[in-house]
Amino acid sequence: MNGLDLFNLTGRVALVTGGNGGLGKGMALGLAGAGATIVVAARNGQDNARAALEIRSLGVAALPVETDVTVEEDVRSTVQLVVETFGRLDILVNNAGTAMRKKPQDYTLEEWDQIMHVNLRSAFLCSREVYPHMKDHGGGKIINIGSMTSIFGSDWAASYSASKGGLVQLSRSLALAWAEDNIQVNSILPGWFRTDLTDAIPQRDPERYRHISERIPAGRWGNPLDLRGVVVFLAGSASDYVTGAAIPVDGGYSVK
Repeated sequence: MNGLDLFNLTGRVALVTGGNGGLGKGMALGLAGAGATIVVAARNGQDNARAALEIRSLGVAALPVETDVTVEEDVRSTVQLVVETFGRLDILVNNAGTAMRKKPQDYTLEEWDQIMHVNLRSAFLCSREVYPHMKDHGGGKIINIGSMTSIFGSDWAASYSASKGGLVQLSRSLALAWAEDNIQVNSILPGWFRTDLTDAIPQRDPERYRHISERIPAGRWGNPLDLRGVVVFLAGSASDYVTGAAIPVDGGYSVK
């Protein structure tokens, strides 16, 4: 296998949760560019369809699936649909996520549980569901999208940082449990990225935007396409001896 083949995903099928926009779509486009078939799984059917159309323009197949990955039956039916449609499922990117900006004492229990369900419960459900298919096929790749708050705390988003810290620990535990099945489980920890969720910060809170920007050694916020390289690496043969790792992609923010 030559160097480029290590990153070739032709013939592999990737399920990307929350893959219809932002970081999820950026990673889906990266995987598609390396040759993978993409399944876009998220709650908004129209956004799913638009993302799938964009992915198909790269010359690969793409399937939009409207689903709620916090619901066990939805996860089960989604994975079954993927396997029935394509005959395999090689790569899972657990990207579905949400956040709520509040001080810890101001969360209701329902709000806390919502964050945990979307960010952590969904990753467990999806990983558990794909496991037997990956095992039977001889292996697979699971990539969990954590956050720089997986490394340090957040006074304004305690539920988010707790869920993302838990996601890294889940990744490590699954990596240990499934290494014998040739399933590698790793985490990506994005820093500050320009997406629909953060685009308003420069106008809404310019002082906060300035403070964040000054702390990024790379001198800029990330673009979702900046995640293409690391997700292709973790999805392909190049990372067959990498498991349980948590890789920051933050322009150096977390080490300053």
